[in-house]
Amino acid sequence: MKTAVRVPAPSSKSLSHRALICAALSNGVSLLENVLNSQDLARTTDCLRLLGATIEPVDGKLFVRGIDLPRPSTPELISMNVGESGTTCRLMAAVAAAIPGRYRIHGEGRMHDRPMAHLTDALTLQGVDIVFEEKKGYPPLVLDSPGLHGGEVSINLEQSSQYLSGLLLAAPLAKTRTLIRPRGKDAASWPYVALTLDSMARFGVPAAVERRTGHAWHSCSHADAAGLAPENLRLVVDPAPYRARNMRVEGDWSNASYFLAAGALGSTPVQITGLHRDSAQGDRVMLDILSRMGARIEWQDEAVTVFPSNLQGADIDMSSCPDIVPTVAVVAAFAHGETVISGAAHLTLKECDRIQGPVTELSKAGVYIEARPDGMLIRGDGNLQPCSVNLCTYGDHRMAMSLSLLELKGIGVHLDNPDCVSKSFPGFWDAWSLVRLGNGLEDSHET
Repeated sequence: MKTAVRVPAPSSKSLSHRALICAALSNGVSLLENVLNSQDLARTTDCLRLLGATIEPVDGKLFVRGIDLPRPSTPELISMNVGESGTTCRLMAAVAAAIPGRYRIHGEGRMHDRPMAHLTDALTLQGVDIVFEEKKGYPPLVLDSPGLHGGEVSINLEQSSQYLSGLLLAAPLAKTRTLIRPRGKDAASWPYVALTLDSMARFGVPAAVERRTGHAWHSCSHADAAGLAPENLRLVVDPAPYRARNMRVEGDWSNASYFLAAGALGSTPVQITGLHRDSAQGDRVMLDILSRMGARIEWQDEAVTVFPSNLQGADIDMSSCPDIVPTVAVVAAFAHGETVISGAAHLTLKECDRIQGPVTELSKAGVYIEARPDGMLIRGDGNLQPCSVNLCTYGDHRMAMSLSLLELKGIGVHLDNPDCVSKSFPGFWDAWSLVRLGNGLEDSHET
């Protein structure tokens, strides 16, 4: 067996956003280590600075002096450009609304086509006046907020868990206790809510999660809440100050997924370092998916190695891990038999339509794949005919990174916009060159 290619996991994007926001809302100074340096995080950083936080690099860490709260309202309009970051848009809209003032939330690319009505409806019930500049329920929009009232508020989770995460992060700044009641048929991507709850608790503002049993409500853990229907859940947050602390952001399971998959698909094992085996990140399920499909996996301390494996198709509900659907779709193309991906209808609302996008592009490489309303069906035969294909990323970082996996099976990949990976993983191509080299491919990516 060849020596494993060793790749350090990039910093968690989800936890970097949450750590920065919690530190910026804290009284005092926090030192944050291993925060992801990417376009999305730059947008969140810019928004927090506009609110009054000081965020500066110091000796490889981020020095964060929190916003001086409570802050009196000012008549000036603060313009927040969230770029193409849906996370920044949803989280910062709610956080800004908790601080009295006027805020314009706008973005770039597909951001003005990504819905926010479920969040803005909840903020309106909290006393925030909202004006949509173009389409109702979508950015660009202007928030005129006296701060949040607190009290009972409902939020629909079917499109995105970020609506709830935004409300949770803002709730400690409300005037009174906030009781949040989730609504909808299911809770999309609950593990991301768990990350928010964990981050808040680290910075001194725990939220209580309760489940309905009969006519009574009882406390439950974040993990136990994952499988519950929204109507059987509620969250309670009391007004409290965030407390500054030092923190190191753990490795990112979402961005590690491409390298985990590369270990199973290529001719050389791949070892990823810096991942937490018991992480609350939902995308750690990538290992479980690979294992179910027949991949050989070994752990040693905080390093996990995936070995070249003969894979089998599987039925996979990906409602809790939508970001890795494009990765799993590529893996399924080289598995024997049928793979059905379900539970991911809200993928149509991401940076691109992440159901139709993989279907269109993988078909160009000869993959039998068809779209379904909540996912896709892939019929693999373990191999594809070698060819060279021009593939569209749709400007979506996750499309670019997942499609690169085709190279490991003899497909020449030419991406229209390889630089779009800088949205979440600017160092991807440097890390990917290690995989290519280990698999006997030339040490450069195709453009």
